[in-house]
Amino acid sequence: MKNHHYKTTIQWTGNKGTGTSNYRDYERSHTISVENKPTIEGSSDPAFRGDKTKYNPEEMFLSSLSSCHMLWYLHFCSEAGIIVTDYVDNATGIMTETANGSGHFSEVTLNPIVTVSEESMIEKAKELHHKAHEFCFIANSVNFPVKNIPKVLIK
Repeated sequence: MKNHHYKTTIQWTGNKGTGTSNYRDYERSHTISVENKPTIEGSSDPAFRGDKTKYNPEEMFLSSLSSCHMLWYLHFCSEAGIIVTDYVDNATGIMTETANGSGHFSEVTLNPIVTVSEESMIEKAKELHHKAHEFCFIANSVNFPVKNIPKVLIK
C-alpha cells in the first residue's frame, strides 16, 4: 500500500470588521490555495448566505468526482487504443439538507459525452467508463451512489 499526502490552505476572507459577532455580519468568502497554483475564490452556496460568483464546497466536490472519473477514463482509453478527441461532463448532484441544518450528498450523476475518432471504438469506449468508475479515488471515498450515463459520439 502506498500513501499520497495532500496539503491545501483555506483562508477566510469574509471578516467585515466585527468577525462572527452575528450570523449576518460576516461573509462566507474564502480562498483555497495550494503552493505554486492559482488561488480559487470560494464561498458558501447562496442558499447559505454565500456569494454566487464564487465556487462553493458542493460544486468543488461534484467537480472532484467528475474530473477524477475523466482522468481515469482517458488513461484507460489511451491504454486500450481508443482515441478520444473530446470529453465534456455535465455532472449533477443531489444534496439533502436535514431538519437540523446538516446535510449530505445522496446521489451524483456523471453525464460524460465522449467523442472518439472511429466507429469501431464506440463499444470499448462505453465499457471503459465502468473501469474508470472502479478506479476513481474520489468515487471510492464516498458513501452514496455515483451514477454514470455516458454517451459516445464519433468525430
